[in-house]
Amino acid sequence: MTTSVVLPTIAFLGAGSMARAVLAGLLQPGVEVEGGVRATNRSAARAAELEVHETVTAFATETDAGANRAAVAGARIVVVAVKPAMVPDLLDEIADALEPGTLVVSVAAGVTIRTFERHLPEHVHVIRSMPNTPAVVGRAVTGLSAGTRSTDDDLAVAVALFETVGRVLVVPESQLDALSTISGSGPAYVFYLIEQLTATAVAKGFTAEQASLMVEGTFRGASELLAASDDPPAELRRRVTSPNGTTERAIAVLEASGLQDVFDRATDAALARAREMAAGA
Repeated sequence: MTTSVVLPTIAFLGAGSMARAVLAGLLQPGVEVEGGVRATNRSAARAAELEVHETVTAFATETDAGANRAAVAGARIVVVAVKPAMVPDLLDEIADALEPGTLVVSVAAGVTIRTFERHLPEHVHVIRSMPNTPAVVGRAVTGLSAGTRSTDDDLAVAVALFETVGRVLVVPESQLDALSTISGSGPAYVFYLIEQLTATAVAKGFTAEQASLMVEGTFRGASELLAASDDPPAELRRRVTSPNGTTERAIAVLEASGLQDVFDRATDAALARAREMAAGA
């Protein structure tokens, strides 16, 4: 972090990998959470693991039935990070413990703002988020969508929260599921491409170790080159693709295979599933 960030008291309900990644972002130098961070987990052992800093207080629902309500008492931001199927019951549980103006931020995939607002009082504001797994290393891309009751100040607070673990894109909720098919699922697409290119390298006679070094190093180097360059990916690709050379021949095969259509169909399938999940929430 190059700038100082000050956030109000935050409660995390549920402590899966995404919540833990955001929590780690809040513990970086330059980030201050006034009033500290509260976090809940079902398991007492897992809850104890969350107390990695003096500013974090953890509660376990298996030993304290009122843990979630205790965690949200006085919190300005409440991050709901439980499994989607658990969200309605959790919201009903904490609804009357939330103070007026509390900002509830969802990281529950497929659960709509309408569902949140239906289970929470009128005086509670809602923002829906869609971070991706590179949050674990501070390289997330997070989509944010405002609720019908949220304010510009609420959105600014949510942006500051998720900028502790990467970059933020504010979009209407109508675009959030589509965003999830690109940045949300995107890391899996990249890992899948790495898997396949590694298998190709092994098939050409390289050891698994050599193949991993070549492929993973190339993906990392290409990503860092893109990040350091002012040029778009198409221009960087052109520079590698000499006329009538080997790379041009390989790119021609990829284009002939309809790679663009494959990505269109894959992301359309993911979007259809996201809408199914939202309809059932």
